[in-house]
Amino acid sequence: MDRRQRKSREAIFSAFTQLLSQKDFSRITVEEIIEKADVSRSTFYAHFETKEFLLKELCAELFCHVFDTVDNHPDHRHIFQCDEEAPVFAHLFRHLMKNDHNILQLLSGQNNEMFLQYFRAGLETVAVRQLSQFAHRKPPQLPESFWVDHIASTFVETLRWWIRNGMQESPETITEYFFLAV
Repeated sequence: MDRRQRKSREAIFSAFTQLLSQKDFSRITVEEIIEKADVSRSTFYAHFETKEFLLKELCAELFCHVFDTVDNHPDHRHIFQCDEEAPVFAHLFRHLMKNDHNILQLLSGQNNEMFLQYFRAGLETVAVRQLSQFAHRKPPQLPESFWVDHIASTFVETLRWWIRNGMQESPETITEYFFLAV
């Protein structure tokens, strides 16, 4: 992706997340996104097929950023930027606590099911890549697919609990709770 394309993509992400802080996902239109991003309709559609695809890409950016940080790929640019070297799950909780790109509005909004669907798919990828951390806890009779689903579900429910309770615990503490619950 050249510099101009990257700037357009970042402007669209920025506009989208600003709008998410103001209103529910279902009420945001592509027209509002392109107006706020100051890009043409064709530029929007060159990057994203729909606003749902934009949402999916926002989730993918978060997980790709976390993977690249952990796997030490500094040459890949992301909308989520940091110098974190935390374990994967703690890294995710830190971004969520910082509310990068208004992700918490997606989690707590009325139409959070679509976001959670994409989020869970990313979490399942994270879980598969991190299975060695959970190997000693997995009962041998459980199929791996069930175990991965359980890990992703536990993360989502830990996150929901954390948000409902005002995110008072640090990302490190909530990560400990998550590992205790798996």
